[in-house]
Amino acid sequence: VQLQASGGGLVQAGGSLRLSCAASGSISTINVMAWYRQAPGKQREQVAVITSGGSTNYADFVKGRFTISRDNAKSTVYLQMNSLKPDDTAVYSCRAWIGLSNYWGQGTLVTVSS
Repeated sequence: VQLQASGGGLVQAGGSLRLSCAASGSISTINVMAWYRQAPGKQREQVAVITSGGSTNYADFVKGRFTISRDNAKSTVYLQMNSLKPDDTAVYSCRAWIGLSNYWGQGTLVTVSS
């Protein structure tokens, strides 16, 4: 199983970006999918989670600004990021729970300039 993340880049404060993470390989059922981020010098933190049924949960620091969604037919999870702040600058990674295992995608860098 491989997870391919994309959509990162440089954006000004107040701007928006949409991240995507597509799973491929031997996939039966993807249960939970999530986005994490790690800023320079900081620990990795969970940003948002979505279940196979569409239930979501967000970290307090992104509530009202970020939206996680998924397309089960495409085995893809998205993260719509609005009202971006310089503090959102980080490497964003996706994670998927498939069966009894979980998998990480490579990160995509998001840089928010002030």
